[in-house]
Amino acid sequence: MHEKSIELLNKAVADELAATHQYMYFHFHCEDQGYDLLGGLFIKTAIEEMGHIERCAERILFLGGEVEMVAAMEVEKIHDVRQMLEKARKMEEDSTKDYNVWANECSANADAASRKVFEGLVEDEERHFDQYDNEMVNIEKFGERYLALQSIERSKTFSAGVGGE
Repeated sequence: MHEKSIELLNKAVADELAATHQYMYFHFHCEDQGYDLLGGLFIKTAIEEMGHIERCAERILFLGGEVEMVAAMEVEKIHDVRQMLEKARKMEEDSTKDYNVWANECSANADAASRKVFEGLVEDEERHFDQYDNEMVNIEKFGERYLALQSIERSKTFSAGVGGE
């Protein structure tokens, strides 16, 4: 009866797995380049995406389905911060569009609970998009100085003996 909802929820799992992997990759590279604040944003978002996987998986299991743990795409090897943010914005924008459509499909199939799962995901993805968009605006407004400030803050933290290994 709920095969369509299970299929859509598994598509969301695949999407969220891909996002988690991509954001962890960005996190590693931002930290390596000294951009701790952006690295922190990426890891925070990755953890939230893992929560999305859990919500979808719980619903799939409730509906009697099998959770498919296959990422929708491979990690894109991006090292440039602007390109990372552009990729992240695009991923969040695409997810928002998909989840809105899928919420309506679940509703059309008399599955209000799955619709609510997707509506909750839309709210989170819109917030993620906004966070990445704000970072892009800051880079466009302040240029390389914005990124340099993050490296300077990191240097101050390390020279004060706070953080690091």
